[in-house]
Amino acid sequence: MILFISDLHLAPQAPGVTRIFRDFLAGRARAAEQLFILGDLFEAWPGDDCLDDPEESFAADIVDALRALVTAGVAVSVLHGNRDFLLGEHFAARSGARLLPDPYVLSLPTWQFVLSHGDLLCTDDHEYQAFRSLARRPDWQSAFLARSLAERKAMAGAARRQSESAKREKAGYLMDVNAGASDDFLRAHGYATMIHGHTHRPATHDHLVDGIHVERWVLADWQETQGECLVWDGRTLRRERLH
Repeated sequence: MILFISDLHLAPQAPGVTRIFRDFLAGRARAAEQLFILGDLFEAWPGDDCLDDPEESFAADIVDALRALVTAGVAVSVLHGNRDFLLGEHFAARSGARLLPDPYVLSLPTWQFVLSHGDLLCTDDHEYQAFRSLARRPDWQSAFLARSLAERKAMAGAARRQSESAKREKAGYLMDVNAGASDDFLRAHGYATMIHGHTHRPATHDHLVDGIHVERWVLADWQETQGECLVWDGRTLRRERLH
């Protein structure tokens, strides 16, 4: 059994989501062989050194809970999201999780999937795509990480507030994937079933690409009262609510 989740946006200010996730790691996830986290596990990630911040243990507690799941025998893999794209090697070493490239092709004996956070397909939002390209550059990340942790936290907080404001101002279609970009993506990846998050619009879409029906599963974002995982049992995908 393989589980897929996305868009938890974990933060001290979201205790309900944090409780559901910790219960998930200690319970439901233990029955899986693999867990894939497709981005935005955290609401913000100012750098891996936040794990050693003596003033705040939230990030370290979550990462240690992931390590406990790995120790229990579940392979955990993580994609970067638009909120936690600075997850690095220290995070991976401490959690025991693999950091995967985006997109990532998951080939199984009975099926093939292509996994992504999903933000790269929101091509109508030109402002965001410009920032995404900049923030993924090694020189930009090095310069950002050279700042103090306190300064990076403040900058991340300001960026979150600006992002929330921008969401309210932009038209709804800017927050969703572009249909043409999605079809091109599915074609480029061999018409594999796609699983992604980011848009907070959980649904199952049936694309007709070059005469081939291809499914695109959009993961749900987690709320204070419930979460969701996608379950692959070797034959079918299904959604499962978590409380």
